[in-house]
Amino acid sequence: MYTIGLYIFTLGMIIAALFHKKARKMVVGISQTYSLLRRHIKKTDRVVWFHAASLGEFEQGRPLMERLHKECPEYKILLTFFSPSGYEVRKDYEGADLVCYLPFDTPGNALSFLRLAHPEIAIFIKYEFWTNYLVTCRRKGIKTYSVSSIFRPDQYFFKWHLFGKYPTLKPIRQFDHLFVQNEISKQILAEHGINNVTVVGDTRLDRVIAIKDAAAPLPLVEQFVGDAPCFVAGSSWGPDEEIYIPYFGQHKDWKLIIAPHVISESHLKDIEQLLDDNGFAHVRYTELENNPNAFPSTELSDEVKGAALIINCFGKLSSIYRYGKVALVGGGFGVGIHNVPEAAVYGIPVIFGPNNQKFREAQALKACGGSFEYQDEASFAALMDNFINDSEALRKAGEMAGGYINANAGAADKCFTAIFK
Repeated sequence: MYTIGLYIFTLGMIIAALFHKKARKMVVGISQTYSLLRRHIKKTDRVVWFHAASLGEFEQGRPLMERLHKECPEYKILLTFFSPSGYEVRKDYEGADLVCYLPFDTPGNALSFLRLAHPEIAIFIKYEFWTNYLVTCRRKGIKTYSVSSIFRPDQYFFKWHLFGKYPTLKPIRQFDHLFVQNEISKQILAEHGINNVTVVGDTRLDRVIAIKDAAAPLPLVEQFVGDAPCFVAGSSWGPDEEIYIPYFGQHKDWKLIIAPHVISESHLKDIEQLLDDNGFAHVRYTELENNPNAFPSTELSDEVKGAALIINCFGKLSSIYRYGKVALVGGGFGVGIHNVPEAAVYGIPVIFGPNNQKFREAQALKACGGSFEYQDEASFAALMDNFINDSEALRKAGEMAGGYINANAGAADKCFTAIFK
């Protein structure tokens, strides 16, 4: 049934590619995978294959890839993506010898892909459980690992289905070892007879520490912030912006940096309109790059209450969090929150909307007092009022956030040692 479903899905994607740009990129990219493998991988190459669904999973696997690239140059690194949003951004990633799409998980594709790639080791990041690829890896004697995976009792694997209980455990049983994020995941797997499991934490924490340590200063942001306290809204969406922008319209002594998740002209104009409505002077980051004197003036009129910088380009958010006193991570009113550790690593409190239950670091940071949830305008105002009026509460929350990240780092080293040493 799984394989039949994959064939139906494949047909649907081919049809969708006629009308949908993202689907077309995926279908075209997949069609090129086998020729790329033939050109770039020789029969004598020793290959380690990493598979990530998209950018988030890539960042979790990146510490392992970079260490492998540095310490074991005898291996050729193959990196595959399933999502165009991951592949298009990282197709030129220098830490891998070849980056390509992973063909759909049919038995024929799995055989063809693995025959051409012939990896010695396959590493699947977090939620990647492709049955036919995993079964074929085991049949071919390819050592296969799951890294940074996390499991919950309500996941599809652990429920009754049409053909009986737990038929979908099959892909999980194919792994030689699973390196999971927490003890709960290990316990759940043990309840179903899967014991080749080690709790190591999330490799993403190692990645955010590395990003922090390597982050270059951003003079334009530094000049914008000056000596004022700054609120950084990272990966924000409309529902977030409708709450925090009016609040800071009443707190003109705080600077506001907005890095929207969707950088489209229509969304940028919506943000600018909301800023105008709440008395903000504002400027886009690219405008500052083109004209370093274009800083927003808060002296334009008595109606202007604050200054905002809109980050309308990619790749800067992880460095910008350092300039904040408090950070917001968006997505909590829709798709789910984004990368909380990326902000917490700078030792500042992080706040987010209510859709955060499936994010382990968010829950752990809430439990230790380093992050906080808001549901509406009133709860957001209560959190920020406390931080503004109680400097010790602000300091302590930031200390707990940074402390959690540093105390729980090291997952990448544990995985690397177990797999390659």
